[in-house]
Amino acid sequence: MIELHHLNKSRSKRIIWLLEEAAIPYKIIPYQRDAATSLAPKALLNVHPLGKSPVITDKGKVINESGAIVDHIISCYAPHLAPQLDSEEYIHYQSWLHFAESSAALPMLLNYFLKMDGSKTNFLGEYAVKELNSVLAYMNDSLADREFFMGNYLSGADIMNSFIIESIFSTGLMSPFANLERHYQKIKARAAYIKSDELEAHHDTTTTS
Repeated sequence: MIELHHLNKSRSKRIIWLLEEAAIPYKIIPYQRDAATSLAPKALLNVHPLGKSPVITDKGKVINESGAIVDHIISCYAPHLAPQLDSEEYIHYQSWLHFAESSAALPMLLNYFLKMDGSKTNFLGEYAVKELNSVLAYMNDSLADREFFMGNYLSGADIMNSFIIESIFSTGLMSPFANLERHYQKIKARAAYIKSDELEAHHDTTTTS
């Protein structure tokens, strides 16, 4: 059985969603952010030298980094969530799979941390906004004639990029990007996505009612 070391309010939620889509047995080992600093607990250092999440264990293998985890789970347990390895679509799929943590993540996180810090910057603030809008426009245009990044079926590309889309939606920056908004509403309606939300809320001890 796969064990997922899951940090609340992190990239790890998309792995819960993937595991639900794959419909395979798994166990969540939850970790909570520090209420004051929002940092991950030191206990995660016992799992990963950087104290990062997600991390999974599967048949004695320890796998970290979201892209590697998504690749592993899909190739071993859910091949319907990716194009055939020898197909023309596969390179396109791989590009989207890694886009989330390369081109998209930097401007999104930079914009988030600059707003959190509140300090005046010489050029970083303007740069972050410009780059983030370029990324969102690119994603939005790519969804102009399709429901999902690979066409009319859900794939690991959608699951990987969900972290970016969720984060942008929470900041209120989604309104100019109608195709991204439509895509977000589409994935939010999936039973496995809804279940991932429920499971994260269940394991989040910082949530108050």
